[in-house]
Amino acid sequence: MSTETAAPPRQQPTDGRSPVISVRELWKVFGPKADQVPRSPELAALSRRELMERARCTAAVREVSFDVAPGEVFVVMGLSGSGKSTLVRCLTRLVEPTAGEVVFEGEDILHADKKRLRELRRHKFSMVFQHFGLLPYRRVVDNVSYGLEIRGTGRAERIRRAMEVIELVGLGGYENSYPDQLSGGMQQRVGLARALAGDPDVLFFDEPFSALDPLIRRDMQNEVIRLHHEVGKTMVFITHDLSEALKLGDRILIMRDGRMVQCGTGDELVGAPADDYVRDFVRDVPRSHVLTLRWIMRAPRPDDVLDGPELGPDVVVRDATRVVLAAEKPVKVVADGKLLGIVGDEEILAIVAGTEPAGSEAGA
Repeated sequence: MSTETAAPPRQQPTDGRSPVISVRELWKVFGPKADQVPRSPELAALSRRELMERARCTAAVREVSFDVAPGEVFVVMGLSGSGKSTLVRCLTRLVEPTAGEVVFEGEDILHADKKRLRELRRHKFSMVFQHFGLLPYRRVVDNVSYGLEIRGTGRAERIRRAMEVIELVGLGGYENSYPDQLSGGMQQRVGLARALAGDPDVLFFDEPFSALDPLIRRDMQNEVIRLHHEVGKTMVFITHDLSEALKLGDRILIMRDGRMVQCGTGDELVGAPADDYVRDFVRDVPRSHVLTLRWIMRAPRPDDVLDGPELGPDVVVRDATRVVLAAEKPVKVVADGKLLGIVGDEEILAIVAGTEPAGSEAGA
């Protein structure tokens, strides 16, 4: 069986927990007849160009639905103009959606009044932008504690909390510096500390590292991964960079022209792209760095000797290569004591060489 047809993409969390965020049929249309577009099947079916010609409207987000699970890093990616930044702004109502639902911890925030929305922004979610927005005449500690100051938190408490997160993001010793004394990467760490200071339930990142140099960008990606492991925050991360999405995301939503093209884990996007658009996106990704053993395992044959070493189905092929090639017998892929399939030299070398194994995805 080809790996191209195995394991249909999961679009919702499957661990049984209630989602932190549920987005349902979300639209954002700009133009004089914006409200009519989601309600009209005829207008909603038009292409971007046709909609502009017919109604002088642009649909930046078109009927998007997804859930974000507690503690998940959910990445939204697409090229420029795909609607990803508009989408994340709709989730916080920095941009007002035209239609749909955004349910945050059981509450549809599209029905929230201005007072409730201020409470949510101060206590429940924070945003980290590409442009840091630091206050130039305030020290790092005062920039980080600014949100707490707005809340009315006492100075001693907000300084204590600010110092705590300054240490957390690796800026200890720079608390009395001013933004223009810091590098771009350090300024972004200040922005990250400021977002963390209020202990929000969800962090929204809108292409926060795209203006940074490649090496600094990599360091900041690693910092986000480290912080996620340490504090376990739910994160929604916007990017146009596939390698960044694969590195950070538990699941990735790919957008094109305002629509959701595919939503799934990195290995699902690489192993079973939904269409040619996604296939082109992931074409240059080293498959052995993303696919797991569940994608290349095969059913045992009668002549297979099943006393080789065991590995789990979610082990990445690259990480399993040495074990498989060193084993004299096929490696058993086992989960919860159940044999799911086996992997031998043939399957590993086919992926490493960039070709399809002869028989893969046993029990898909």
